[in-house]
Amino acid sequence: MHPLPKRLHIIAFDVPYPADYGGVIDIYHKLESLHAQGVDIVLHMYHYGRKKNKTKLGKFCSKLYYYKRSTYKNPFIGSTPYIVASRGSDLLLQRLTQDNAPILFEGLHCTFHLKSSKLKNRFKIVRTHNIEHHYYRHLEKSESKYFKKYFFRLEAERLSKYEKVLKHADLIAAISPNDEAHFDRKYGNTFYLPAFHSNNVIKYPRERGDFLLYHGNLAVPENYEAAKELIRNVFSKLLVKCVIAGNNPPRGLMQLCLQYDNVELKTNLKTKTIHDLIASAHINVLHTNQNTGIKLKLLNALYRGKFAVVNPLMVEGSGLEQLCAIGQNFDEMKTKIEEYLLLDYSQAYFEKRKQTLIEKFSNISGANKLIEHIDFPQEIKAGRRADNKIVQGLSQLSSFMSYFSL
Repeated sequence: MHPLPKRLHIIAFDVPYPADYGGVIDIYHKLESLHAQGVDIVLHMYHYGRKKNKTKLGKFCSKLYYYKRSTYKNPFIGSTPYIVASRGSDLLLQRLTQDNAPILFEGLHCTFHLKSSKLKNRFKIVRTHNIEHHYYRHLEKSESKYFKKYFFRLEAERLSKYEKVLKHADLIAAISPNDEAHFDRKYGNTFYLPAFHSNNVIKYPRERGDFLLYHGNLAVPENYEAAKELIRNVFSKLLVKCVIAGNNPPRGLMQLCLQYDNVELKTNLKTKTIHDLIASAHINVLHTNQNTGIKLKLLNALYRGKFAVVNPLMVEGSGLEQLCAIGQNFDEMKTKIEEYLLLDYSQAYFEKRKQTLIEKFSNISGANKLIEHIDFPQEIKAGRRADNKIVQGLSQLSSFMSYFSL
């Protein structure tokens, strides 16, 4: 036995660096913040397409383990959701049983071993990033290609049935108040843990900007559909310059931007460039057709930008409503934009927003809230260590099976 009262296993659905999309942004900055509060992190990661990283992640974690995601599995077969079945490493379970430290499962994706009898006496937390079956139903609605649309429909059905695995968790950390209500009603033991993010400093971004901005990952159907709707229904009816910023836009969005003299598409941008655009814009305009999880781009806009005009689904149930101008429809959004174009972003307005963000959404307060909810053992008890031959055999089997996913 050795005294390590704050050791925590974290299982990530992807390699969380670079922190360049929603879920991994939350994980990466959670690692950073928990480490700063003295938590000893053992990080387990599934990888598929992203490079292994030791330099950045090694700063926050005492151990790093990688597991090849089983992407060779047929996504249309089986009752277990594909996002779960493809993350079911036996070697991961073997390593988790080597001590009695709490385990944080990042997303429903990583819960393959949540109900394992080998973990029945462990304190288990699931971080929910969405109500996943709702999210996949929205993906189905946004997708035009038949096989992808069918997969999203099938996955939504499987996720809806599978979600009850959460009854095996000691605690559920929901990413939004709406999600908290859903999970607490069904399973109990749920608390609201705001998203972790890249904004550790809040700087005043000056009084005025000279353009409107919509930003997001334009390869994601939800985002490029939102961009197209804003262009057609709002931006095309204004005289001010409007910027659509994001990487990998579809051809249809590129062609649509070319139709309007006041709309400019900026692509292949580094994170810093996106952040500079957010700070320089007079108004960040954000629109979504799905009220799932939390929109990290909204947090970025509020931390780094000036005014924010949004539709109700972007903000409702997030706790950020008071910091945004909300247009109930496209005509109201246009009216709000025209009103705020006449205003300066004052220091007083900034200070009021800053106070709210620090009190409710800072990474430090989030890390402390999570630590307070975790039942850390007084000492970490090492279990019977896995036989080296077993571990080596499992590793070799994993490598052999990964050959078929190429």
